[in-house]
Amino acid sequence: MADLCARQCGAAELAFIARRLRLHAVAAARGKGEGYIGQALQSAELFAVLYFHEMHWSPTALDDESRDRLLLSVGHYALSHYCAMAEHGLLSRAQLETYGADGSPLTLGAEPGDVPGVEFAGGSLGHGLGVAGGLAWGLRHLGNPARVFNYMSDGETQEGSTWEAAMFAGDRNLANLTCVVDVNRTQADGELVLEVEPLAEKFRAFGWWAADVDGNDIDALLDVFAKARNDGGDRPRAVIAHTRLAHGAASLQARRNAHFVRIPADQWSAVQREIEAGL
Repeated sequence: MADLCARQCGAAELAFIARRLRLHAVAAARGKGEGYIGQALQSAELFAVLYFHEMHWSPTALDDESRDRLLLSVGHYALSHYCAMAEHGLLSRAQLETYGADGSPLTLGAEPGDVPGVEFAGGSLGHGLGVAGGLAWGLRHLGNPARVFNYMSDGETQEGSTWEAAMFAGDRNLANLTCVVDVNRTQADGELVLEVEPLAEKFRAFGWWAADVDGNDIDALLDVFAKARNDGGDRPRAVIAHTRLAHGAASLQARRNAHFVRIPADQWSAVQREIEAGL
């Protein structure tokens, strides 16, 4: 079996990787001049910690059945995944720059097939946790030690299917399942339609181990994932990660809406300079 723990980076290196993920995201989005750049910027620390520390995963062993799986339920965060794959050397700069272009496999939402590491087509929101629960149940039945990570948005917790899946996972004691809920409190072109908090309490009510964390704080993320591993017992885990849309780029954060960003070509260089200088 291949070494699936080849890169377990420390906090300082993870912070450096998170900045590189943001720069990859800018390089990708400026190719077409638009994209879900705000989400890629806000989730950089989470994807750095998941793909370069927490997950039993290697870019050289994508077909190893014992690998941990990450299901991207919130499909429009695909750019975050593409950037992680680029940092692992699985996508080139030239490929990243085709993001969102006609005919490119790097679509605005991730679909399995031509892009390395995509486990699941997660465009229709609210389905990831159900698929992750079924996958975790099946892997446990087979005696496979792999864990399943479901990455979803706070808006998806407004879907009934999410809570059906949470009920199932808690009832079946799926300790090999971790759900990361990225909470940026925005939804499409405005604020959340419905209040979703207190999310950690809601997951606990379904039999989960759950904790809140600052999703843009590397040290806090390392601590919460360690606690989830060590303290979760036979329960599924929920990491409620509070993030800031377009984190690291002040000019984008100042926009009225940074859910889907279109800016002129000359402004992309300014965004890149902000990221290089600020983190």
